[in-house]
Amino acid sequence: MKKTFKLLFLLLLITSCNNKLICQHILEEYDLKKNDSIRIGIGEKDFLPFIQKGYTLMLPKRKDIKGVLIFLEDSGYDQKNKNSKQIYRKASQNGFAVLSVSTEIPFDFYFSKNTAVASHQLIHQVFEKYKLPNKNIFFIGVALSGHRAMKHIEFMKEDNYAFQLNIKGIVICNTKLDWAMEWYKYDREKRNKRNDLWEPTFANYMLETHLNGTPKTNAERYYDFSTYSYFDEKKEKIKFYTNYSVRAYIEPAIKYWLKRHLKTMYDNNSPDAVGLLAELELAGNQNTELIVFESDKNESQKKNSDSIWEKINKKELMFWIKKQSE
Repeated sequence: MKKTFKLLFLLLLITSCNNKLICQHILEEYDLKKNDSIRIGIGEKDFLPFIQKGYTLMLPKRKDIKGVLIFLEDSGYDQKNKNSKQIYRKASQNGFAVLSVSTEIPFDFYFSKNTAVASHQLIHQVFEKYKLPNKNIFFIGVALSGHRAMKHIEFMKEDNYAFQLNIKGIVICNTKLDWAMEWYKYDREKRNKRNDLWEPTFANYMLETHLNGTPKTNAERYYDFSTYSYFDEKKEKIKFYTNYSVRAYIEPAIKYWLKRHLKTMYDNNSPDAVGLLAELELAGNQNTELIVFESDKNESQKKNSDSIWEKINKKELMFWIKKQSE
């Protein structure tokens, strides 16, 4: 039996702002990686090793923590906690803790409810261990981690778990929400063979494997997996988010995607966010906001989820978060 090893350490980071010391306690606890991998395609080498399951917690120095920002980020492949780190300083200045949680599955789509339950249990443990206040909770997700946040909330509310986070709001940045549409986008990429095909091949293999077919053969399964789908007339998932403040960031960059990659206006994630907010307002949620970044004149500059997140004014975002808080 493989012995589980926990890595726990404390760092004290001190920065200066407005002649005041802003201190952050960074705590991490991760399991050792499993000596195993998951299949991500049909080829002999189409496997990815497991990543570390665990969390990183940033605690502000002040004892009266105002709330908690939660990111469901991978611990491997990209720089660990690369998105949450960008808001540490502003969150700390405003008395908010930041918690990043990773499952052991690389590029986890949250196909399984068990995955979300495991993350929820870990979040619960962290809240109890560090006596975090269960108030003013905000889920923040960039790209795939935004989808995870939406699925996490759906799963936890659907089964009415005893420990429920007092969620105030959700922030998503360039997030895929309509997986029926995503399958068609990726299928177009594979047919055109114009761009790097790793993501389209990987994503559609995972979707077809875990959702038992394609949108052509099993549309209802894709609708059920999607937070929002343009094709889904029922829109049953919207009810899970009607009581939260929801802010979405997008950068359509239509000319960029057309000229650089011969993609259409439907091939980015902007329609997903716009569609979600429209359905939320139709359902009675009047506290939604869409932030649209206009494309730079320099169309050669690479555009992706990370570049959009980097553009976001974190000071203004924290102002919005505090405005939604108790």
